[in-house]
Amino acid sequence: MPASAATLPGIPEFIDEMVDKHQFKREELVTLFDRATYKPQIIEAISRPATAKPWPEYRAAFVNDQRIGQGLLFWKKYRKTLARAQRKYGVPEEIIVALIGVETLYGRQMGSFRTIDALTTLAFDYPRRADFFRDELENYLLLAREQQFNLLDVKGSYAGAMGMPQFMPSSYRKYAVDFNGNHKKDLTGEVPDAIGSVGNYLMNYGWDRGGRIATRARVAEPPSQDQMSMPRSIAEWSEMGVVPAARLDANLNARLLDYTVADGKEYWFAFNNFDVIMRYNNSSYYAMSVYQLAQALKAQHHR
Repeated sequence: MPASAATLPGIPEFIDEMVDKHQFKREELVTLFDRATYKPQIIEAISRPATAKPWPEYRAAFVNDQRIGQGLLFWKKYRKTLARAQRKYGVPEEIIVALIGVETLYGRQMGSFRTIDALTTLAFDYPRRADFFRDELENYLLLAREQQFNLLDVKGSYAGAMGMPQFMPSSYRKYAVDFNGNHKKDLTGEVPDAIGSVGNYLMNYGWDRGGRIATRARVAEPPSQDQMSMPRSIAEWSEMGVVPAARLDANLNARLLDYTVADGKEYWFAFNNFDVIMRYNNSSYYAMSVYQLAQALKAQHHR
């Protein structure tokens, strides 16, 4: 018998707060949490993130023939919507395609956990990030009220992310857009809304229209990790024996990243737009996978 989430400590106080702060009906919230299920496998999943894998293994999961092939079909089918999103938000089409590809394989893998179960489990039984998930649970209740969907129907990731772009509830409320003009913001069933919302999210986090994302670097002598994490101009890096593989403005600022590959280390300059992708998922592996998938898609799309 699945355990009702209502037995988790802290839920009565959370219900009190939602009633006082947002005028939810107490009996409806009591019923909701009675029907929500505590999922210990969610705690297990969040405790072993994919970024713990070695870089080549992580990359291979996202930059592969399947995601490139499906991404090219997606790009062709929604080319007008993607072009409109690039014009409006300044984010290249291939980045939007790649990000949706990495997140959910273009909507094919949106998650199998009920969002109410995921967020409740993490908000009340994952102390390390309980405040974050409690806030997301609050936003989920508000989102359902605003969008008029059933809190028990929505499914997503083990962390509570939803839809094709896997937005957390707070991001859904802030950055989701009605990109097809039908007066709904549906990131699960409407691809144009997902495309526009990804562009809007990245723009709001400071995407530099036309700016670089990452460039390979050649290193005479490996800098320390402290030196690498400090943003410097390309001119300063060059003085340290770290030079870009392409011609760049000497005043452009970058961090230096290293990735362990089969024959040693790869070094990359990461620019502002790389850091913006990391606002979506705070992992340099994630951002590099999005970038490299985007580059592979772009190369084949323009053949």
